[in-house]
Amino acid sequence: MKNNVWAKTILATYKYLDILASSIDKLVEKQALNSFYYVSGSKIDNSVMAVSNRIIELMERKKKLINFKVATGQALENIDSSLAEILIERYMDNNASEDIAKRHKLAMRTYFRRLYRAEELFMSAMDKIGYSEKYLYNTLKDEQIVMDIYRNFLLKKSAENDFEALEQAG
Repeated sequence: MKNNVWAKTILATYKYLDILASSIDKLVEKQALNSFYYVSGSKIDNSVMAVSNRIIELMERKKKLINFKVATGQALENIDSSLAEILIERYMDNNASEDIAKRHKLAMRTYFRRLYRAEELFMSAMDKIGYSEKYLYNTLKDEQIVMDIYRNFLLKKSAENDFEALEQAG
């Protein structure tokens, strides 16, 4: 059974992407405005080329995050709207599963089956537009907040698997 860790990570991270992009804009501005006063012990770090390269790296990082956000929106549009609603309510709005199930008039088991199916379809849609799990990892591995969220979901899934193994053994 697939654990859909990337689907959960992408959806939970979505709400932070604007903040991250804004932070990058501030870093770019700071690099540009303070480049004259930048001190690192080496005049090479203060050269026009070095400052330009740091700004270009930051802008590339921002471009990846914006593309990531656009791809997430496209993937949500390409799955059944009722399933997309469940994903948005659960991961983007951070609503409790019980509340979502009630709102959609679903039994809890049905809700969890639909949530799992929605995660699978979402990742399939992401894959179709070029955002496979491998690509996501390679593209986002240096984004600390994204990887922290990914690791949290991975640890939670690992704990659930350990608990299931204990239940089966006991």
